[in-house]
Amino acid sequence: MVKMSHEEFERAVAEGLASIPDELAGAISNVAVLVEDDSPADDPELLGLYEGVPLTERDEAWAMGSMPDRITIFRRPILRSCASTDEVVRQVAITVVHEVAHHFGIDDDRLHELGWG
Repeated sequence: MVKMSHEEFERAVAEGLASIPDELAGAISNVAVLVEDDSPADDPELLGLYEGVPLTERDEAWAMGSMPDRITIFRRPILRSCASTDEVVRQVAITVVHEVAHHFGIDDDRLHELGWG
């Protein structure tokens, strides 16, 4: 397991978010990005999770008082899956892009086709 402080990991998440092209980043709407140490007990190897309503499925009813969508990046599973700090930074960026893509309505099958699985 790679050793990385919470602050270093959060910086990697911020860098992953910053790598999203401006035209896409500007279209992200009502999303909170969080870092948690561990993934859910029923999926201990999960690296990230999008919870919310993708932009492609939102309607007028959604806009009336909906809570923000959540993207959670799971620190320990990523640290366990990588062999170096550089690999952690790459994996965090991939995970961030993958979860943001879900916000835009892109499913796992398509993300795998695009190389972001």
